[in-house]
Amino acid sequence: MRERLIATLVGLTIAVISLYGVPRAYFLADLVRDNTQSQLDDAATLVSVSIRERAAAGGEVDAALLRSALSSADSVTYTPADGDPVVVGRPETDSDQSVTVTRDLADGSRLTLTASASRVQDEIWRAILPLVLLGLALAALAAVVGFVMARRLSRPFRELAGSARMLGYGRFDAEVPRYAVPEADAIATSLRQTAARLDQLVRREREFAANASHQLRTPITALRLQLEDLTLWPDTSPTLREELELGLAELDRLSTSIDDLLGLARGQQLGHQIDVDLAALVNETSERWRTILGESARGPFSVGADVVPARVAPGPVSQVLDVLIDNAFTHGSGRITVATRDVGTHLEVRVADEGDSQLTFDVFRRGVTTRDDAEGHGVGLAVASELAELAGGHLSIDHAAATSTFVLWLPRPV
Repeated sequence: MRERLIATLVGLTIAVISLYGVPRAYFLADLVRDNTQSQLDDAATLVSVSIRERAAAGGEVDAALLRSALSSADSVTYTPADGDPVVVGRPETDSDQSVTVTRDLADGSRLTLTASASRVQDEIWRAILPLVLLGLALAALAAVVGFVMARRLSRPFRELAGSARMLGYGRFDAEVPRYAVPEADAIATSLRQTAARLDQLVRREREFAANASHQLRTPITALRLQLEDLTLWPDTSPTLREELELGLAELDRLSTSIDDLLGLARGQQLGHQIDVDLAALVNETSERWRTILGESARGPFSVGADVVPARVAPGPVSQVLDVLIDNAFTHGSGRITVATRDVGTHLEVRVADEGDSQLTFDVFRRGVTTRDDAEGHGVGLAVASELAELAGGHLSIDHAAATSTFVLWLPRPV
């Protein structure tokens, strides 16, 4: 904005200077030519008188007599009625740009005085030089004034941009000032209203998340106590006790997931990053899903490196894998594979099935589902994408793969 204002003001100044200066320059050039013409006329008159006096005295017109006119002319030529012409000075070759005065004397002779083109151009340049300097000074002054004005006019919009940036960071309490400029004040009013609405919306969502978390924890705790009690019964068979312990582990994981989702709703950092073997973490998740899915021949099957050192928060990474495996099992087709590898610049966890790869990045937006029918809520992949970013990574789709493939990018430990 500032650059455009400066360019506009300087451009208008140059246009005004040109509209005034160019005709003025032509006027000065004509004035210089007229003055030169007048000086040559005066010099020709004086030399003509001297020639008549010399001729009346019976003398001869020589170069010394004509040289007195060189103060006004660059060359003087005297052509007698009979005889050779007398020339003093530097004869002009560019007759179009030079100024010439010719006098026919009474005895039939001719006197010619010429101001050279270079002399005339020098006179014109000296005449328009102040005009050029004045134009350059005005253009420089316009640039300085334009810079000051642009900086002053753009200040409200720079401050509004900062307020909008703070709003994007979740600072809904940032104070947006009022301005004397109507356009800037209208934007400030809209920002204040938007901040108030977003603050109210986020507060309601956090209250809902907190209430939902509280309502879910109570039955989960009660269910966990019942399962623990069942494991302690002497009549419980070892096989049933093992299944009950698996159920308890799933309840613990569900409770952790609820805490993480509540933290996600509050914008908190999820978990602490620790040094882990990413391949082992992926294998553990795959094993858990094979247990959940039973004898399904679709997997998931882990492939890739045996050991992949990583520094991540295990909870969010496991939850992302849960969403991707569940999505592949529910909406994909064929064998499900989970691969882990270190590509040098980062770590990758790829969850793929044998379905067609027709997905777009819109599936990471809330409300967009991968299902063909309208039963999906379109929340799982969106939450997984947010969890991946809070874990320091990124969730994407590999469109270069032949089948449906999601890729979890994670930072490589330093």
